[in-house]
Parts: sequence; structure tokens; C-alpha cells
Amino acid sequence: MTRLNSTLASALAAALLLATVPAAANDTVASMGAGGLVFEKTDGITMLSEDLFLSMDEVRVAYRFLNHTDEAIETIVAFPMPDIEPDWMGSIRGPVSDPMRTLPFITRVDGYSVPTQVEQKAMLNGVDVTRRLQRLGLPLIPYFDALEGPVGELTEAQIAELVADGLIESNVHADGSRSTFGLWTLKTTHYWTQHFYPGEEVRIEHLYIPVVGGTTATGVGEPGDPRAAYDGQYCVDEPVRAAVARRQAEGFQMRDNWLDYTLVTGANWSGPIGEFRLVVDKGSENNVVSFCAEGVRRISPTQFEVRYSNYTPTRDLNVLIVQGDRYE
Repeated sequence: MTRLNSTLASALAAALLLATVPAAANDTVASMGAGGLVFEKTDGITMLSEDLFLSMDEVRVAYRFLNHTDEAIETIVAFPMPDIEPDWMGSIRGPVSDPMRTLPFITRVDGYSVPTQVEQKAMLNGVDVTRRLQRLGLPLIPYFDALEGPVGELTEAQIAELVADGLIESNVHADGSRSTFGLWTLKTTHYWTQHFYPGEEVRIEHLYIPVVGGTTATGVGEPGDPRAAYDGQYCVDEPVRAAVARRQAEGFQMRDNWLDYTLVTGANWSGPIGEFRLVVDKGSENNVVSFCAEGVRRISPTQFEVRYSNYTPTRDLNVLIVQGDRYE
């Protein structure tokens, strides 16, 4: 993959370490099994095109599908959100006591709004612990700010059992206060039933506000810079590090923002994606952006475009935006 980088700065400040919570995913077909949604591959429906726009403020994606068989196909269409992993903190947009805080999640089919159902599962080492958490009155979001109040309602015996079973990490401080965060992973999927008629094109669109993870200070170019991880996940290279260093020399406080999107489920449709277009907007001319892609071209001062034909995604998309805050 080639590397994309560009320079930048924007005025957002964060006082806390932010969790890595990504954007969302490609549509895929699914069936409703005994354990919930099961993603399947279909041979009857082709994804003619996908037009994807990613930014820290919004995600937009538009698909065109075609049933190339002689019979109507009724199937569940699922939009799996990336996993919410265990961490201490929530998103850049504040407290996350509600795991559906990214709503509204808007879906349109051929221009008409379609309501979606939501399946959420809390998974720990491959075991579904959703009902156990719900019986205890605990939220499915694993973050400290979501769990603080509900854990305070539990008995010491219940807390000790959760700790012993590896579901939570909980510490009591010298002042008697307690801090807790969950060790499970939250999986969220939006889904609905869709009819695909023979030879007819179906347009499906999604629009939502992503949850952007990040840090209070960039790890790019700093002591202990996780070069292998940054290079492998975001294709950060020396020009990116140099761009961040220049901004720091100009007086900007730099911090990382992570925006992820699940692409590989796009391979569940029949054949490759006919036409794929990606636009990444870094939000400011002064920001530094890096992600792994081939054939990237700049289409505006803040936007970068990728186009592929007959595209079969083999990896998910991870975007790093290093954002600068200038303090007087």
C-alpha cells in the first residue's frame, strides 16, 4: 500500500485520554441465528458501487446493489459497527453512559428513510455476557464514566465476583471512591429486512456521527513512538513525523485522532465492488492525516480521494488525524 500524508491544525482540546472507538462498516447480508445475527455471503446480489466519505464530524456512505438472478431475494442487511473495546475513557463528545450515543443513525433505501433494529452483545473471551450484565443493572458500554454509577449500586460481594470472573477491573482509592471499567467488548449491529427484485437496482445510504478516539498528546515522533503499530495500521512514515514536528515547532499542541471503518464485510456480496470511491476529510488544512491506500489524490485543501474498480477489500480502513491546538 502506498502512504498518504498531509499537514494540519485545528482548535479542539481534550483533557483526558480518549478511547479508540471507530466509525462503522460496510453493509453485509446476514441471517438471524439462535445466537443473534450471523453474517453470510450471497451469490445473488452484486454491489455495483460504494461511495464512502469519512471525517471526524460525520460518515456518509452510499451503495448501489443489483439482484442479478431471476428471482426476488429477501434477506437481512446488516451494518456492523466496529467493536467498542475495554478502556477507561469515553469518546471525544463527552460521557458515554448510552452506548447508542452515536444516534441518529440514518438509513435510506431508494431515497426513503428505513428504521433499523439494533443488536448489541457484550463479549468476553468469546462468551456472551450480555444478560449477566443486564441482570445486575450494568450498561453494555465498558467505559468508566458509564459504569461508575451502576457499579456503586452493587454489593461488595457482587463486585468481587465480577472481578474474579475477569469482567471488570475495580479499584478503591484512599478517599474511599471507586473506579471501575469493564473488560468485555461491545459489539453493535444495525439491521433490517430488505427485498431485492430481479434486475432492479437498490440504493442504500447511511449517515451518522462517528465516535472518534484519540489521545491528549500525539505519539507520532515522541519518545516511545510505537513505530511498528503506527506504520502498520496508519502507514505513518517519516514525512508524516516531520510534518507533526513542524507543527509542534510552530507552537501547536498535537494530539492523535483515530477514525476506523470496517471494509472487509464488503467482500460478502457476489463478486468484487464494481466501483469504489473513498474521500477522507482531515478537517483543517493544518492537520496531519495518514492512512493506507493506493492511488490517493488531493481533491481539495482538506480532502483526499481514492477510486478503485472491481475492488475486493482485504483489510479495514484506519485513519489517523493528528490535530493541533494552539494555546495562547
